[in-house]
Amino acid sequence: MDTLSNSDDYDLGYQPSLSSVDQNDHSTSETPGRSTLSGSPYAYCRTNSETSAFSEQTDDNNSFSSEPSPCRWPVAKSRSLTRLGMKPKKNTLDDKLDDHESTDLELEMMKERFAKLLLGEDMSGSGNGVSTAVTISNSITNLYATVFGQNLRIEPLNPEKKALWKREMDCLLSVCDFIVEFSPILQDLDDGTTVEVMASTPRSDIYMNLPALQKLDMMLIEILDSFEDTEFWYAKQGSMSGNSIRTGSFRKVTQRKEEKWWLPVPCVDPRGLSEKARKHLQHKRDCANQIHKAAMAINSNILAEMEIPDTYMATLPKSGKACLGDSIYHYMCTADQFSPDHLLDCLNMTSEHEALELADRVEASMYTWRRKACLSNSKSSWDLVKDLMAETDRSDKNHVLAERADSLLFCLKQRYPELSQTTLDTSKIQCNKDVGKAILESYSRVLEGLAFNIVAWIEDVLYVDRTMRNEQ
Repeated sequence: MDTLSNSDDYDLGYQPSLSSVDQNDHSTSETPGRSTLSGSPYAYCRTNSETSAFSEQTDDNNSFSSEPSPCRWPVAKSRSLTRLGMKPKKNTLDDKLDDHESTDLELEMMKERFAKLLLGEDMSGSGNGVSTAVTISNSITNLYATVFGQNLRIEPLNPEKKALWKREMDCLLSVCDFIVEFSPILQDLDDGTTVEVMASTPRSDIYMNLPALQKLDMMLIEILDSFEDTEFWYAKQGSMSGNSIRTGSFRKVTQRKEEKWWLPVPCVDPRGLSEKARKHLQHKRDCANQIHKAAMAINSNILAEMEIPDTYMATLPKSGKACLGDSIYHYMCTADQFSPDHLLDCLNMTSEHEALELADRVEASMYTWRRKACLSNSKSSWDLVKDLMAETDRSDKNHVLAERADSLLFCLKQRYPELSQTTLDTSKIQCNKDVGKAILESYSRVLEGLAFNIVAWIEDVLYVDRTMRNEQ
């Protein structure tokens, strides 16, 4: 278990909870399609790798694809030998001692992680930790940061990191095996009597979504593995190492902005890529793009099923106009034929930060108007919004404005699919108590981010290829 023992920087998600983490945003992306990195894995970013790209980078140039690692953790013996019905041969006493020490180390690490899971990240043991759902969600997020955080290029995943990812994810996902729902079925007894008993089946949302996410996970790893032998390579910006000087001056094709200094520069032959390599890149880009859409759809559905925290409803302003501002509110109120696309065109946003800020404001105004539309009822905030909107008069002004805000939010997310989670989505993740939903949400979120980054990395290579061919 060298993989596990060598992962000194890895802690299975037991970082301080979100409320105690500095939320400084290190995002520096301004170009759509470019992968963006930030310093905190707790930003709940929909499409971007949430790891620190500003730390010292490791050299993974020698990474290559290998056989999948064993499913269950801990792993004790070599698969290549056990497949043949053979046991590893121990020739010396030192080998036995090393294996014993390795097993002891793995057991101690497992005990530590199990203890932190039960404590909910509260090492004082006073019971003030976060819920189990949040702990597991953070574990998946941090595992993704550990395995994929240093990956800034399109290449096979390091075998040790691949084994770590599969092994630890199998452990975290094994919780879903015990999340079931009960339904009555008829059972015939030996004496011919028919009785009704309760049978357990996997919970419907886990049964539908978890296998799909595991399939998307496998497909993304396969995409990375397919780039073992390529016609392109990478060089650090400004680096003139031996690996970078293969085409003379690569600086001609690296118009990298200064704020993206940490991104490696893709390089190709002066004649460009071959037709076969170019088609391979385009095919894998299209596949990763479809995976990104699928993961985003699953993530959006899971978030929509989570209850809106009362703390979020309590922070909403008394009027939607206060959220949106006079100009947007005036257009939404006076336009006979409301067009969200036209409104977004008029706003002329220049950055993703502005788009995310607008999404927060629109979402807050939508729930403000929905709450006012149902104000005459005495139910709780979430039940009021969820259950009574169908009974609301469709001609009610608040209902019409809420529907327009919903359409504007949908159009905004379609136009900027790489947006981070909104304030409401983050609040849902923090306050969620459902372990199954926490696993599905975090798993789909990290796969969405990986797929988006793969698309961006491939686009970088294709851009350099087009530049080189245009110069010929």
